[in-house]
Amino acid sequence: MFPRHPEGSQSDQRTAQVFETNTSIVGFSETILQLQGLIRTLGEIIDEVPLDTGPRRFGNVSFRKWHAQIESRGDALLHQFLPSRVCSFNHEPDSDPLLELRAYFLGSFGSAQRLDYGTGHELSFLAFIACIWKLGGFPSSSPGTVEREIVLGLIEPYLALIRRLILTYTLEPAGSHGVWGLDDHSFLPYVFGSAQYGPPITESDQVPTEGSLVGAPDPASVTKATIVDKERKTNMYFGAIGFIYDVKKGPFWEHSPTLYDISGVRAGWAKINKGMIKMYNVEVLSKFPVVQHFPFGSLFSWDRDANATEPPTSVHSSSQPTQKSAASVSISSASMRYPTQEGTQAPWTSSRMHHPETIGGTRAPWASGQPGSIAANPRLVEPSSIAVRRAGPPPFRSSETAANHINKPLMQSAGTAINDTDSGIASIPQSTKAPWAK
Repeated sequence: MFPRHPEGSQSDQRTAQVFETNTSIVGFSETILQLQGLIRTLGEIIDEVPLDTGPRRFGNVSFRKWHAQIESRGDALLHQFLPSRVCSFNHEPDSDPLLELRAYFLGSFGSAQRLDYGTGHELSFLAFIACIWKLGGFPSSSPGTVEREIVLGLIEPYLALIRRLILTYTLEPAGSHGVWGLDDHSFLPYVFGSAQYGPPITESDQVPTEGSLVGAPDPASVTKATIVDKERKTNMYFGAIGFIYDVKKGPFWEHSPTLYDISGVRAGWAKINKGMIKMYNVEVLSKFPVVQHFPFGSLFSWDRDANATEPPTSVHSSSQPTQKSAASVSISSASMRYPTQEGTQAPWTSSRMHHPETIGGTRAPWASGQPGSIAANPRLVEPSSIAVRRAGPPPFRSSETAANHINKPLMQSAGTAINDTDSGIASIPQSTKAPWAK
């Protein structure tokens, strides 16, 4: 999709051949024209399925009827519009290419169950075209010619059909990252559209990584609606940006911050194209939520590359529990009981429960019920009756002398017993603190 220098004028970019959408420069082969008829037929089926007028929260349920029409007529449509050499391809008895083509074809237009569309469905259509390529459906031509025909003659009409489906049936984004994703629905137009504005090259040149076509709009112009409206008619990148303006409101930097950041690249559209290819590999081809819905068969098989390097361990995978071996899993039910650990078991969990009286040191002294204790009296002693007298020092014990208590404080500590037989205060033991509270 990069512009091409005409032979003999490699130094003049003004004469470069630019491959724009809706152009007559690129001629289409018979296969491309047949597949364009398939896409037009799918658009006509939209007119056959009226919208549901009932209340709904997300997509219109009539999309399921449209999708059911595609499924019921899928085999007939493929036999009608696919090249005859693809339908009659000699294959192994245990594999049928048409079945695989049908799976990729039906997976290219969103999910009838979830009423959504995303880059995984776009990938399915890309696989559908690749299968036709592998089965010899596209005629051989000069390098780059068939590829440009596929992009401008198939992928661009396909994107137009998808945008009509989204607007008609209000399909939700599938697996979208919200504002932190590149686009809610598509990715391919950013890859091909950025290449359309790249610097011109020849057939033998390497794909450039910097620079832009002379006269191409600045990447920052995606925030200007007037320029987007003008360029979307000829460029796939601005066509995708224009669709964002159709479905979203508000400042561009607010609803599309990733595209806004990319618009600040100063190295040109070739730099953006290189980054888009890397991003497509990371955000689409390497994402499990996308690949888990991708069917594999004989045309696209799931094979392990012996030369591939192991992917780096992510934080999520490293935190997963390790799998136990079969020997450790096969444990008898008797051995699965936890052994009794001495010193950590609560007394009441034992089969030989101790009677409360046998547990020494854990019972409050006043719970004994002995004469002279608080528990012996059904009525608790009023708090004022056990107040410490402040008028003078506590009574002397018979074995103590007054001299020993001259310098003692007037207030007793909380754990000191008060023995006032004259006032009739019940004697309180010296320590009422539980053993574990030391």
